Amino acid sequence: MNDTALTAAAEPRDAAGRPPVRAATPADAEAITRMRSAYVLSAPFTEDWVRQCTDELAPRLTPEGDARAFVVDAPDGTMAACALGLIHPVLPAPTYPRGRAARVQIVATQPEFRRRGYARAVLSALLDHLADVEDVTLFELHTSPEAAPLYRELGFSGSPALMRMTRHRQRAGAVPGAQPDSTWVPPQQYSDALPRAAAYACLYVTDEDDRPLQLHSVYSPGHPWHMIGGAMDLGERPWDAVVRECREETGMTAAGPPRLLATVFGQPREQRPYSTLQLIFDGGRLTDEQIRGITLNPREHDEARVLPLAEWEALMPARDFVRLRAVEEARRTGVAAYVDTWGNA
Repeated sequence: MNDTALTAAAEPRDAAGRPPVRAATPADAEAITRMRSAYVLSAPFTEDWVRQCTDELAPRLTPEGDARAFVVDAPDGTMAACALGLIHPVLPAPTYPRGRAARVQIVATQPEFRRRGYARAVLSALLDHLADVEDVTLFELHTSPEAAPLYRELGFSGSPALMRMTRHRQRAGAVPGAQPDSTWVPPQQYSDALPRAAAYACLYVTDEDDRPLQLHSVYSPGHPWHMIGGAMDLGERPWDAVVRECREETGMTAAGPPRLLATVFGQPREQRPYSTLQLIFDGGRLTDEQIRGITLNPREHDEARVLPLAEWEALMPARDFVRLRAVEEARRTGVAAYVDTWGNA
């Protein structure tokens, strides 16, 4: 048996097999601050900032303060994991009549204690305490795309840039773990909790030899070549957006009827805190004369080029070529394509 196995076997657990979680006190303020510095912030604190933030946090961890935290202690007495939430007032509403909300500020685990359920344990304890003891109903947090699945499992929704959850106090006598009673949520609150997505409509066009036509962007070095199309306006139908974008970008009029070739989905990223959804329609085959007649908008594109599919691979990022190849295959086979790796690479 190796040292890792010995350590894991010796880990303290409660009767249900969970790591022992305790409520933080003002004495834990420095350790929580250092966890934040090391594992949450993009740049670690200087010692002056550690002292300043410790002095700020300690009184807020008292019953009279607005901070609540739960921790797991490491065998050597250091802090293995912690979760910190800050309570704040909001205007009351029918679903949170006391007007109490909380932002999950920190969830952090030392690297050597990860993948043991510590983050879930401290976060669950924090959420249970805030909902059942502090009567907090509205929860918010910011996280990374990698950590978002854990929060969704616990009831949060939305993009990693802003995830929200409405949760009510457990009723006396309720079965532990049972789902709470359904509660009506005001339309605006429900809308605010939905994940955000930007919708795009695109047109796949080729010449008469089925060679894809692409436009060269003057403003997007990350996507130098792409199809005709762009973002949909608020309330605009996808095909109407295609017709508008085609006219604005090439001077041509897209001819229907609409035929959807592919749906392309992109996950949120740090620089783009929302999903993207692209609907790509078949724009048909253009004659050489039609291609020569394309009039580009110089603010957006400086070249329209036609090449065999294989030659496009060297001219665009891998994710762009995956999309182009999937759309070409969809037109050739008649089977609509679905791509959900857009922007991952």
